[in-house]
Amino acid sequence: MQNRRQWMKLATAAIAALCIGAALPAPAAAEKLTVFAAASLKNALDAANAAWTQESGKEAVASYAASGALAKQIENAAPADIFISADLDWMDYLADKKLIKADTRSNLLGNRIVLVAEKDKAKPVEIKQGFDLAALLGDGRLAMGEPKSVPAGKYGMAALEKLGVWTSVESKVAGAESVRAALALVSRGEAPYGIVYQTDAAADKGVAIVGTFPADSHPPIIYPVAILAKSKNPDARAYIDFLKSDKASVFFTAQGFTILK
Repeated sequence: MQNRRQWMKLATAAIAALCIGAALPAPAAAEKLTVFAAASLKNALDAANAAWTQESGKEAVASYAASGALAKQIENAAPADIFISADLDWMDYLADKKLIKADTRSNLLGNRIVLVAEKDKAKPVEIKQGFDLAALLGDGRLAMGEPKSVPAGKYGMAALEKLGVWTSVESKVAGAESVRAALALVSRGEAPYGIVYQTDAAADKGVAIVGTFPADSHPPIIYPVAILAKSKNPDARAYIDFLKSDKASVFFTAQGFTILK
């Protein structure tokens, strides 16, 4: 009888332990870091994110689009932790609305804009004051980011205005939703020429650079980065530090970006 009582006590204790274990919450999964980034960053940032995951064991997921489109999504409460813009204007837009953590903002990268053509039809173009881009286009279109909202388009328009060319080609512009969309128009042969970032041209084997716009023909091309005001991800600062490190810089320079310190 005594042995039976001891056995019953042990069985009851075991069942209680199982019940307590079942009631305990499962360990929380590591929170992914969500990065909203300008479309022109895709190749380099994908590589940097893979390196970040390998080093930290954490995952960074990037959503790419035109900087203006991403800024509007952030304004409309899209869930994200970090924003990397292709120009200062859209970062300023979010800063004015108190949607970034101001003390985390810094300038990360620089770039250049170039004129590209389909690779098989590419011939050098001397980009200078008053160059006859309209004649080069003929009946074709000039692919570029939407000049009123897409940073690459804004830089392109500024350069063409400075060079005295804009009014002759404005009616021929095919404004795309992002610089990568403009690049695709040229790569597919749907537009004879396009204005894109130097880094985009390097990322598409279907196009070739036929000319580079003078650096003084447009505002400096700067990619700022910041943590968003609503982010609670504890890894956000470490991630930005990684992007600024030598380990990540190789991925950016390989695509043609310049590192801003």
